[in-house]
Amino acid sequence: MLDNCCFNRPYDDQTQLRISLESQAKLYIQSMIREGSIELASSFILSHENTRNPYDIRRRSIEAFLVDNVSVYVSARQSEEIRRLAEDVMQTGIKAADALHVACAIIAHCDFLLTTDMRLLKHRNDKIRIMNPVDFITILGGAENE
Repeated sequence: MLDNCCFNRPYDDQTQLRISLESQAKLYIQSMIREGSIELASSFILSHENTRNPYDIRRRSIEAFLVDNVSVYVSARQSEEIRRLAEDVMQTGIKAADALHVACAIIAHCDFLLTTDMRLLKHRNDKIRIMNPVDFITILGGAENE
């Protein structure tokens, strides 16, 4: 699962090396999703955050990618389990929206939640690995070479 920060990273200031690398990694991950090498999960919280994107072209582009490529979707109908998991995550200092991303990724049985949010990257959870898209590509590259 990719969070909203990841999806919007290519629209950020690319003159900063870290942002540029994260953008390239995210775009590479999207190409792998399109070709079916990896699966993408999404959730109601990502959909909700995307509807609040003030940039129409960005919002529509992200929505179209999700519609065309999501293989697992976590809806708000699973609210009790989501709430319980999110509350556990929030106990560690993570904000509500980010905790919902973590909870939904766990419910979707994702191996990874990808984000560029530094605060969320510091969160440790024994049910899911939270990492930067650049680190994910590094791990994936190692797995492909084994």
